Amino acid sequence: MSDDMSGRTLVMSGGSRGIGLAIATAFGAAGGNVVLLAKTDEPHPKLSGTVHTAVAEVESAGGNATAVVGDVRVDDDVARAARVALEQFGGIDVVVNNASVLNVSGSLDLSLKRFDLMQQVNVRGTFALTQACLPSLLKSGGGHVLTLSPPLNMSARWLAEHPGYMLAKYGMTLAAFGFAAEFGKEGMSSNCLWPQSLIATDAVANLYGGAKAIAHARSPQIMADAAMAIISQSIGQQNGRAFIDVDVLTADGVSDLSKYGAADGVDYDIFVDQPGDEQSVVLTRVEGI
Repeated sequence: MSDDMSGRTLVMSGGSRGIGLAIATAFGAAGGNVVLLAKTDEPHPKLSGTVHTAVAEVESAGGNATAVVGDVRVDDDVARAARVALEQFGGIDVVVNNASVLNVSGSLDLSLKRFDLMQQVNVRGTFALTQACLPSLLKSGGGHVLTLSPPLNMSARWLAEHPGYMLAKYGMTLAAFGFAAEFGKEGMSSNCLWPQSLIATDAVANLYGGAKAIAHARSPQIMADAAMAIISQSIGQQNGRAFIDVDVLTADGVSDLSKYGAADGVDYDIFVDQPGDEQSVVLTRVEGI
């Protein structure tokens, strides 16, 4: 692939706002087609945007977009998203596993209902959407799967801080690594992308202290730019990797991150060790592929 996504089609879970919307809009601005599978059909009092306003933003940026109102936990909805991509745009070239539930409660405070929700959306949703799109991806010559999940950081801190969420996010990464190993020989690329810093999203504002947290968070555009750098590469050039956004952009020649905000310094995201932290085992790639 090149930076020109004309004729290419991306299927994404979620995407009504935040990082997903930024990636979808960037893909559309490069001339691509976007299919968004998301639940937000009507405005939410605590969340900005709907799947319909997201489609409008992608189209305003120059792309083609379609909303599939549905839930990544519902098999028929996932199948419908893949089918719509085929019927309207003729194929699928990129899958972005973006939908995710965040709950940072400790083990004693996390209800099993919330635990199940995280596993269903984060892990099962990642597997289900990728599975539904795989036949088309492989037919197109492999395609890209990009999962928004972290490197596997085995630090005692991250294992202990919120095990329920850790299992859900690391499960997404393991699924992505599994796809990379299983289908890399057929030309498909499957990688993960995670932010170094907090990102200015509704979730961060609602859970991490509102305006104070946002002041030390970067714009979602940094993740969009990193995602585009990954999926613009030739299929198979990178496979089985868990990337951090800043590292991707640095490798792409970007040295000035000031345009992404957080001028007074950033707060690091979950699962990312800060400079000076005790060294831990961090798995960022699958060996042997």
